Amino acid sequence: MTDCILPSPEQYRVALETLEKGGIVAYPTETFYGLAVDPRNDQAISALYALKKRERRKPLSLLVPNMTVLSSYIRFFHPIYYTLTESFWPGPLTLVFPAQADTSILLRGGGDTLAIRISSHPVAQKLCSLWGGALTATSANESGKSPLLNAVQLRQFWGDQINYVLDGGTVPGGKGSTMVEVIGDELHILRNGVIDTGHIFQVLEKMKKNS
Repeated sequence: MTDCILPSPEQYRVALETLEKGGIVAYPTETFYGLAVDPRNDQAISALYALKKRERRKPLSLLVPNMTVLSSYIRFFHPIYYTLTESFWPGPLTLVFPAQADTSILLRGGGDTLAIRISSHPVAQKLCSLWGGALTATSANESGKSPLLNAVQLRQFWGDQINYVLDGGTVPGGKGSTMVEVIGDELHILRNGVIDTGHIFQVLEKMKKNS
């Protein structure tokens, strides 16, 4: 972490209350600041799309605090993902799963998959754990514009359009999380990011040799 600040219990309390009321909370991750809403609240999801000026066909990624919460959002966990989660979670690797039918169609951008990860940032981890469920993890910028890296930038750009900023200091920026999906039995790289894709394939190759 570039300049990590740990929020106070009161700051976490306000963030959680904001989420419970359907508000939008900015929070730090190991890459950029993200924007959290309750993924079970369609009104909050719609407000998030409108804030970011994001196309509705583009799904929103999620953070989860643990594998139990993950299982409530997905239909299938491919065996390849066991190796990847053991090697790279918590961390900036986003995995694409077939979504449970009862997850919001707005969240999925009209599709049938969800992109999910467990964050390694201590503030994102604690916020998710205290919330006890999934949170949206879309970057805290207007679509097409540069991601924002600290609370000062967030407040300068968004003003009071974001309901609460959980200040965790300055985040590294650079690349976002690496995103992958298993189609059939093949791993596909959907987005290059912090985790080198060569390293991912090396881990999988080693798993095959040892199996």
